[in-house]
Amino acid sequence: MARPQRLGAARPWRSPAHGLGDWMDRHIIWFFILPAAIFLLAVVAFPVVYTVWLSFFRWSGSATAPATWVGLANYADVLALDPGFRNALWVTIYFTGVSVTIEVILGVGLAQLLNREFIGKGLARTLLLLPIAGTPVALSLVWRNMYNPSSGIFVWFADLLMLPPQRWIADANMVMPLLILFDVWQWTPLIMLITLAGLVSLPNDLYEAAQIDGASPWQVFWRITIPLVRPTIVAAAMLRLMDSLKTFDQIYVTTQGGPGIASQTLNLYIFEQAFQYLNFGYASALLVVLFFVILAGNLVLVTQRRGQL
Repeated sequence: MARPQRLGAARPWRSPAHGLGDWMDRHIIWFFILPAAIFLLAVVAFPVVYTVWLSFFRWSGSATAPATWVGLANYADVLALDPGFRNALWVTIYFTGVSVTIEVILGVGLAQLLNREFIGKGLARTLLLLPIAGTPVALSLVWRNMYNPSSGIFVWFADLLMLPPQRWIADANMVMPLLILFDVWQWTPLIMLITLAGLVSLPNDLYEAAQIDGASPWQVFWRITIPLVRPTIVAAAMLRLMDSLKTFDQIYVTTQGGPGIASQTLNLYIFEQAFQYLNFGYASALLVVLFFVILAGNLVLVTQRRGQL
């Protein structure tokens, strides 16, 4: 029988390396999380914090001229004094509201048409998905050439319909509807694809019962299909809303915000303030405001979606 160890006896000596190994074994989970946490802090958290911090300064980006603390003056200019911001906000809301609404309506309709068997269904689905497979900048260049008032294909359509010559995107009254047309063509397939995935997962029992009760196709669509697939539609609309509010490349390549400021969205206005006028502090304040605009839009849709679940 082993003799009990006396109180106060010295513990066996352990090297620091051995103690470090034991500590790592007890906290091994943090070593798996740490790389992702460092990446998020470097790529997401730091730019956000830096942007908010810079929004309280006036700074031209010069290394010789330090940033000047102005407090909330940039936000005061954004909300009260700047007509450029008010125009850009209106253009952004107009572009996003109209394009997303049309995309949701057309996307749901196309998904309903594809949610049945017919000859050439696979080919039709593939052709409809081609717009979202293209590079946005390349597609913007193509559509800019199509809108060319002297040699674009829309000139040929106007001649075919015996319409008078048009300036197309060079006309301040036509530029936004034409950009919305481009956006609807490109992103309606995304709504269609998400909605189609929701339609495929719906149970057939309800449709069989409705058919037995003599419900019309419109009644089945409006009373059964839409309520069941509505959460999916709202989720798709949320994705498009966030993306549409941040649209930059498509409008910049096509019109650069012109003619004048007729198609200048918030993103283009922020780009102009930061990299043309070198008002980095003011541009940072605009970015913070844009974040809250996107947040407000998504909160409305989230509230709507929760009320449907």
